[in-house]
Amino acid sequence: MSIRIRFFASLADRVGIRETTVAGDEVKTAKDAWNACVDGMEIPGNARVAINQQYADFTDPVKQGDEVAFFPPVTGG
Repeated sequence: MSIRIRFFASLADRVGIRETTVAGDEVKTAKDAWNACVDGMEIPGNARVAINQQYADFTDPVKQGDEVAFFPPVTGG
């Protein structure tokens, strides 16, 4: 089984990926998921993460079958 990883808005443009998957045994946290996809690029200070469509911390655990999404802060008006 795998973990689905998605990048949105300006983060997708910045890393050059919109969506990918990684083997579930390759990552343990949301930060590991980021590192598995971006070849050494630091996480932008303002980036947010969600696991299974719930806001999360980069240190939160990820398990097989999860979806991890990375996105810039959202503002509205």
